[in-house]
Amino acid sequence: MSEELKRYKYIFNEILKITDDGFIVIDKKGKITDINEQYCGFLGVKKEEVLGSDISKIISNTRMLDIVNKKYSEECAIHTFSEADIKREEDNVLLVSRSHILDDNNEIIGGVAQVKFRLQTLDCAKKLMNEYSELQFYKSEYKKGVSGKYSFDEMIGSSVEFLNLKKSAVKAAKTDFPILLTGETGTGKEVFAQSIHKMSNRSSKPIISINCAAIPADLLESELFGYEEGSFTGAKKGGKKGKFELSNGGTIFLDEIGDMPLEMQSKILRVLQEKEIEKIGGSKPIAIDLRVIAATRRNLQKMVKEGKFREDLYYRLNVINIDLISLRHRKSDIKLFVDHFLTELNREYKGCKTIDKLALIALENYNWPGNIRELENIIKSAYASSENKNIQLEDLPSKMTSTYNQNLNDYSGDKKLKTLVENYEASVIKEVLKKNNYNRQNTTLELGIHRSLLYKKMEKYGIE
Repeated sequence: MSEELKRYKYIFNEILKITDDGFIVIDKKGKITDINEQYCGFLGVKKEEVLGSDISKIISNTRMLDIVNKKYSEECAIHTFSEADIKREEDNVLLVSRSHILDDNNEIIGGVAQVKFRLQTLDCAKKLMNEYSELQFYKSEYKKGVSGKYSFDEMIGSSVEFLNLKKSAVKAAKTDFPILLTGETGTGKEVFAQSIHKMSNRSSKPIISINCAAIPADLLESELFGYEEGSFTGAKKGGKKGKFELSNGGTIFLDEIGDMPLEMQSKILRVLQEKEIEKIGGSKPIAIDLRVIAATRRNLQKMVKEGKFREDLYYRLNVINIDLISLRHRKSDIKLFVDHFLTELNREYKGCKTIDKLALIALENYNWPGNIRELENIIKSAYASSENKNIQLEDLPSKMTSTYNQNLNDYSGDKKLKTLVENYEASVIKEVLKKNNYNRQNTTLELGIHRSLLYKKMEKYGIE
């Protein structure tokens, strides 16, 4: 053996000694030509006993022969040892890098494998994997916050009133001014807030929402402004970022702003004026750049007069006012919502339910104090209670059948449900006939029934 070859042999042996990893070398026939003591200790064998042995006798499910024969490599592959090859059950899965070895003539002369089995190496790998998974989770959540769930393109409605409102909101989205969304509960204020953000020049940044009515007054400040470590008993180690700081560069949506305590209103006003916040327990202000969209179901002008809402804050928030339309003022959109909700429910529960014409008319003539949210809940309830594929009038709550000045909740005890439904059906037929100037052809088209069936029902109910 030449001096140069001896030199590399000594270097190679020393590397095998000092490494934390296990190494094994085979020739092209699969015979073990070298293995370090670390790997021998892990496998529970002696080096002199395994040298010259077939590797498959030491590691029964080895991939080394495949690596050599097919001339490929793999890095950080997961290898699961068979029960016969290991001493401890917790060591059965390790990370392995394997490769074939070529000589100067590009001919296969063997293969080598490096095994990561030291506890510290595995702990490091697990830590990196956990951190990577956490990073992926937060990236996913951030994208959700940035994109939001809603957009103008997905809004439901074709009535003139709604389209005009939507047009105003689209214009407002292109500015950076504060927006105040007003309207009854369930009219879609959050939908408009997210849609405005999505169309704005801040859409690449998050929209952060906070419901001012849902958080206790003593916790609202820490939620909005955050706090420094040790600022109060129970404060998290490292402190916490508030909603304002989290929405920096994007949009903050202050839902139910009318329920915010007066003391907190003054602090919100300062944020809008100074464009900076100060954490609880903090010693210096933090500059922020964000857009504020506020929403309320309350009459803020009345609250200002009563001294329950700061006038200066009201005018700061109300630069652009978008007053959302109640469902009873856009009844032509009710069918669109019903179809949408049924489509979603049919997709989720793999059904094919539709709604009867009379039931739809009842929905269109209801007053809807809870607006779109109430309509969605009614459809879900009817979907669950309906015993056939077509939601009927009797599947709706009794309050739905109280249109046309019929108070069916105050009926006498001797009246049966069938009688009540028939009474309502008769009233609907009369109303639609009157609406169509007693044109029976148009009436059947609107009711969605055959003319002969209309005649039978008119005869049954004594309608002339």
